[in-house]
Amino acid sequence: MIDHTTIHVIAGHGGTGCVSFHREKFISRGGPDGGNGGIGGSIYALGDKNIRTLLDLRYKKTFRSESGMNGSGNNKTGRDAPDTFIRVPLGTVIHDVSSDTIIADIRENGQKALLAKGGKGGIGNARFKSPTRRSPRFSLPPGPGDDKQIRLELKLIADVGLVGMPNAGKSTLLSRLSNARPKIADYPFTTLAPNLGFVQVSENESFILADIPGLIEGAHKGKGLGHDFLRHIERTRVLVYVLDQSQEESPKEALAKLIHELKTFNPKLPEKPSIIALNKDDIKDNIGKKGAIRATQKRPVISISALTGKNLKELSYLIKDKLFNGR
Repeated sequence: MIDHTTIHVIAGHGGTGCVSFHREKFISRGGPDGGNGGIGGSIYALGDKNIRTLLDLRYKKTFRSESGMNGSGNNKTGRDAPDTFIRVPLGTVIHDVSSDTIIADIRENGQKALLAKGGKGGIGNARFKSPTRRSPRFSLPPGPGDDKQIRLELKLIADVGLVGMPNAGKSTLLSRLSNARPKIADYPFTTLAPNLGFVQVSENESFILADIPGLIEGAHKGKGLGHDFLRHIERTRVLVYVLDQSQEESPKEALAKLIHELKTFNPKLPEKPSIIALNKDDIKDNIGKKGAIRATQKRPVISISALTGKNLKELSYLIKDKLFNGR
């Protein structure tokens, strides 16, 4: 999944203003009639719900708009150049590299954001005619278009994020709760990119669920795959900590490591409403581990089996209550 890239945007220059004097048979001293130049084309980002990644922008790095047409005699203004639109997926955050500021956060289909403004057209000499200056022989030069380096960063728009260590069963859980079909295998880091799934709880209640690649200790420093994708859970409203009960490490220790990684990446992440899902409850040795962690947690704790489907309906209702009722 391509979720970040940098592009170069160059807006069009304005057209040159014209220096001209009217010439016509039987009309002497027709006066200045130089027209203005056209406006250069601007460059915009445009939100498109049909685009999922920034892949297209990974290979096309430079976007350039046309310049405005020059003005001409007989008070003719040059044509304005058309604007250029760069289609981006919803959830794209756009940064100006030079000033390190956020230009826009594209969240809606059809939302536009100005990346580079086209230059103003030059002013023709007809505009400078006055009773005291009847024959101006000059024009104002056109303005240059903006020239910027733009960084685009995609943050998936999902209601709920599944967070856990590698092989905790997040992908299996996503496939059982939603219509998503992520890759599932019995080795770590099967998930190489975030996956989204649509969960229909009732006729009028549904939510988008995101499976984030497994986190390991040190993910906030770039270890494993988690660091590259932690940004995708910044938009989620609820987190589900998926803990593997079959590991030698206790669920309580695994949860502490997950929360530490989230907090180091963004201190606000652990403050989100959350649920603990103790997975692989179908394994006999895991039965009864729920009580040990529930005693230390204020957040809801539920034992599930993504493999057999045990308590998955109850989990979806817990998530729904967190999302829509704030409980």
